[in-house]
Amino acid sequence: MVNSASQKKWRDKNFLIKRQLNIMARKQTHDALEEMAQAFGLRGKGEAVTFACFVARALIQRAEYAGEAARMLDDFAAGYHRDRDIHSA
Repeated sequence: MVNSASQKKWRDKNFLIKRQLNIMARKQTHDALEEMAQAFGLRGKGEAVTFACFVARALIQRAEYAGEAARMLDDFAAGYHRDRDIHSA
């Protein structure tokens, strides 16, 4: 557990560019983030979350002009919504 002094120091240093995100997620989500971090040479689960958002944004942009990307995005969204209880916390 992080003490309040180090939390304040982190917040004071990063308040303009970062926000801390503490989330409860299933173990499989944490495991997947660790796997992504290793597979893509990232610095940990936090950077894996950032990378996942980057990939999702890129796919959304690609879907605007590429039909195959749009179909993939629709399939991913439908699959997530269908199995939301399995994937969400």
